[in-house]
Amino acid sequence: MSVTHMDTGTEAATEADAVTVAWNSEALDEIVSNDAGRPVLFTNARVLTVDPLIGTMVGADVLLVGAVLVGVGPGIITAAGDDNAIVVDCTGMTVVPAVVDTIALVGGRGQRAGCIGTLTPGNAGDLLVVPDSLAPDVASAQATLLTRPEEVRALIAAGKPVLWSGTDAPGRATAPEAGFPAAQDLTGSPRSGVWIDEHDFLHQELTPDGRYDETPGGRPHAYEGRYWIDGDRIDYADDLGFWAFGEFRGEELHHAGYAMRLGGGRA
Repeated sequence: MSVTHMDTGTEAATEADAVTVAWNSEALDEIVSNDAGRPVLFTNARVLTVDPLIGTMVGADVLLVGAVLVGVGPGIITAAGDDNAIVVDCTGMTVVPAVVDTIALVGGRGQRAGCIGTLTPGNAGDLLVVPDSLAPDVASAQATLLTRPEEVRALIAAGKPVLWSGTDAPGRATAPEAGFPAAQDLTGSPRSGVWIDEHDFLHQELTPDGRYDETPGGRPHAYEGRYWIDGDRIDYADDLGFWAFGEFRGEELHHAGYAMRLGGGRA
């Protein structure tokens, strides 16, 4: 009898695993190959938005267009055919934010517009889908992701699958390798040179070999180190051990409260 019981349990587990693996697999294939910008609709879910106005919804839909969440609530499914949406059936599932604003979660934001990491239309399409039984609240759902990722039905970042049915989604993004990246060769870059704020207080030289030399208030070489540019962001690793960042905005470099221009001068 004991052997039979174990076999039955194994068969049941195998069947459960098969269901997990097969969860909306066709929808996943469509999402991965979605080059036409089709909307993606997670439908018939329990949705914990963490939005103080919207709250929790049952039998609701979450609509993503590209990287943005554009709609949440019941009835969106009625337009799925008109919009040629990719439909993901979430019966028995709970959808929560993949990135949680814990301050908003405890009601600590002064304004709803200041809430981040909520399933609010207009926010980033970052969401997590887990079975209802594992998501009595947002914290429990997120704990499932961290401790039992095989139970996760979907983890979506900026509209793109990261996990699906407990495994890595095809083509998912991966974290960069830890440690200092290789030095960038910025020879000829229009961002190399000396950046100076409008009051001629802060001078920051970005050299083509990926080093910076900062002179505040006439103190030469006060801060020196390495820097990396990624799009319009610049990261600094100072030789003293601290990290800082800046942002290129048009013709200006914004860093630590200063707005600098290449060679100095006013806008």
